Amino acid sequence: MRVMLRVAYDGTAYSGWQIQQNAVTVEQRLKEALEELFAAPIELTGASRTDAGVHARGNVAVFDVDTRMPAEKIAYALNTRLPEDIRVVRSSEAAPDFHPRYAECVKTYEYKIWNAEFPDPTVRLYSHFEYRHLDAERMNEAARFLVGEHDFTSFCSAGAQVQSKVRTVYSAEVWRDGPMITVRVTGNGFLYNMVRIIAGTLIKAGHDIILPDGVKKALDGRDRGLAGARGLTLVKIDYGENG
Repeated sequence: MRVMLRVAYDGTAYSGWQIQQNAVTVEQRLKEALEELFAAPIELTGASRTDAGVHARGNVAVFDVDTRMPAEKIAYALNTRLPEDIRVVRSSEAAPDFHPRYAECVKTYEYKIWNAEFPDPTVRLYSHFEYRHLDAERMNEAARFLVGEHDFTSFCSAGAQVQSKVRTVYSAEVWRDGPMITVRVTGNGFLYNMVRIIAGTLIKAGHDIILPDGVKKALDGRDRGLAGARGLTLVKIDYGENG
C-alpha cells in the first residue's frame, strides 16, 4: 500500500526537510517514527525539500508499506511517536504510481514580514524583521509582474538540479495586517530559494529601491534580493483529484 502523509512542522529546530549527515531533519524524524511503527525499513519521498528554518502546514510525503492498519489511522499512530513540532495532519491511501514531486500540483507559499520599529519576540521564529517602513501596496503592485509563465532562472539559487526553470505563477499578492505583511505566492512549482528571492525583491520594491515594474528586470537577473528563511511557510500542496 502506498500512503500519503500531509505534514505540518515548525522548521526552527531542523536543518530542512531532507536527510543529511550530521544534522537533524524533518524527514529523518518522520522516517524514524515510521520504522518504529512498522518495525521495517521505510523509504520516504517528500514533495518539497524545504530549507533549514522553513515551516510547513501542508507538505506531502509518501511511502510504501505492507500493513493491515487502515491508511487513515496511520496519522494517529505516527503522532504519538513524533516530536511536538512535527505533526501528520492527515494520512490516506494513494495510487500505487503516485509520486509527490512529479505529479501535477498547485503549491502555495506565504512569507511573513514583521514591519515595525522593534521586533516582536513572539513572532521572531515565523517572520522576517524589517524596521524600515514597507509600502505593502507598492509591493502588491510589483508582485503582479510575477504572474504568468516565466523563466525564473534569476530567481533560483545555485544548486537547483532541474532541467527547466520555467514555472507558472498563478497568483502573487501582498497585504498588511498591522505590522505584519504577508506575501502569498501560488504556482505549479518553485525553484530552489525562489520564494525567498521573490520576497527579497518585493522588499526592495517596498523600500522604493526598485520600481514595481523592476520585477521585470529582476526576472532578467539584474536586480533581486534574498530574504531570510524563517519567514517562509509552505501552506499547502493541492493535487486535485489525486489527493
